[in-house]
Amino acid sequence: MEKNKKAVVVFSGGQDSTTCLFWALKDFDHVEVVTFDYDQRHKAEIEVAKEIAEDQNVKHHVLDMSLLNQLAPNALTRNDIEVKDGEDGELPSTFVPGRNLLFLSFATILARQIGAKHIVTGVCETDFSGYPDCRDVFVKSLNVTLNLSMDDEFVVHTPLMWLDKAQTWEMADELNEFEYVREKTLTCYNGVRGDGCGDCPACELRQNGLDTYLERKEVNS
Repeated sequence: MEKNKKAVVVFSGGQDSTTCLFWALKDFDHVEVVTFDYDQRHKAEIEVAKEIAEDQNVKHHVLDMSLLNQLAPNALTRNDIEVKDGEDGELPSTFVPGRNLLFLSFATILARQIGAKHIVTGVCETDFSGYPDCRDVFVKSLNVTLNLSMDDEFVVHTPLMWLDKAQTWEMADELNEFEYVREKTLTCYNGVRGDGCGDCPACELRQNGLDTYLERKEVNS
């Protein structure tokens, strides 16, 4: 396993996956990225992912996952569903059932085709908005299942799993890509690049993490 230094990054062009891309570029000899088109609310994220991949000179695969849109109506696949946090134990309206199950499965199939043993994803249990498919136990379980299903030895890496958003900003800074991640990525549920709209849950989480990190950095400087 140590001899295989090729990785596939599950890539949306957002803060987390772009930070993971830079992490992978540092740790692996060859990196390719894969983006999934599931008729998401904002196609802009596919274009952003494409631009970043070209800018970083990595091969970019875009896979058709439109069936997911048909099966999972939610705020990320329908314009008439409001983006809102979950209440009373309910999941947020932005939860897409089965998304990471499918994304990681297809990313691993792609990895097998290109001879990669490593899959990198930006899922995180610390700031995971209650999504069950971002939990460490899910990723570890799926990793075992994928290896059994293909009789192989893939490793699914989750470099952000135990980091909050402030620590994710810190990682980008340590990788010397802080400004790039801040300016070039798209995290906003309303499709606004960079610092975003400032109002949606994704923007609030990102901005709160950024503010916390900058405060910590100033104190420690």
